[in-house]
Amino acid sequence: MRARSTERTTVRRWGLRHLPLLPVVLLVGGAVFDYRTDPHVTGEAFYTAAPMTAAALLSLRATILAGLGACAADIALLAHFGLLGKSGGLSELSSVVTVSALAVVVNRLMYFSNVRLQSARRVALAVQRAVLPEPPASIGPLRIAVRYQAAAKDAQIGGDLYSAQETPYGVRCLVGDVRGKGMDAIKAVNVAMGVFGEAADEEPTLAGIAARVERALVRERKRRSGPVRTEGFVTAVLVEIPHRGEELRLVNRGHPAPLLLHAGRVHTAEPSAPALPLGLAELSPDEDRTDTVPFPPGATLLLYTDGLTEARNRAGDFYDPVAELTGHDFPGPDELLDTLLTEVTHHTGGRITDDLALLAVTRGSGHTGGRT
Repeated sequence: MRARSTERTTVRRWGLRHLPLLPVVLLVGGAVFDYRTDPHVTGEAFYTAAPMTAAALLSLRATILAGLGACAADIALLAHFGLLGKSGGLSELSSVVTVSALAVVVNRLMYFSNVRLQSARRVALAVQRAVLPEPPASIGPLRIAVRYQAAAKDAQIGGDLYSAQETPYGVRCLVGDVRGKGMDAIKAVNVAMGVFGEAADEEPTLAGIAARVERALVRERKRRSGPVRTEGFVTAVLVEIPHRGEELRLVNRGHPAPLLLHAGRVHTAEPSAPALPLGLAELSPDEDRTDTVPFPPGATLLLYTDGLTEARNRAGDFYDPVAELTGHDFPGPDELLDTLLTEVTHHTGGRITDDLALLAVTRGSGHTGGRT
């Protein structure tokens, strides 16, 4: 996996490094094509493509230079073949001049659009970080890492959430995904995070934490009106890693099953019984079931949102973390998450269409040594 990743990264970097040369290649190629073909076969397509390519890839100055270069090349070749003063030549030249001028306009429009988008993304990221503070990098022998990648398609604030904190009962974690985007999603994230942070310290069981978050989300949803009243539920996984022992406990509320990585093997911690997302328990009388799974020293727990497993490539194939991670060992949670993000980006060609939250916990040796 790492060899493929390195190879793709090298190819991509080479392409990005040489991409600014494309307008020059188009101009030179157009001039050579124009010079070596029949006088009535024109290289106009090359001359118009060069400034438009520069408009999309390069600065305003480079776009202007590409446009001037296209006009100069066209004038030189038209003069060489004696077509400069004729109607066909003038028509061709006017097309090149017009497209070159439009390229400058397109470049400016793209620049200001990008400025606005980057500003919106910075605001969204600031809000996201305020709502989702970074958990500690380590708690006793547990090393913790998180990553959040917003969808590349827009600058909307997403509804993915994560938390990890030390409690009297062990280290408790939460990863979830709120239905919807924007400020309504952020409200639900804020409610879930606030209640979880308090309940994790007070409730003796994961089921008790889930019940408190459930009630808070239902109250929040009932305050809304219109179509958004039906949103605000959260798919989530709650985790408890006791201070002693080599196991962990899980409550899964309609969320993608966590993965356990150990000695090159990957195990999917599927829930023993399906459950509805948080905020929808009123539709089902079933109580939460807590599953216990082994978590020995050297193992890593990976929690993620569906942005990971629903990431598609151009052929429509979903990214499969189990297949990609099997047979590989990682020094720690940071290396695992960095590799995952790189792999998903390459798998999708950079077209991330859903927010992606990742939380990984690696157990070292010894006891957690938490509060008593």
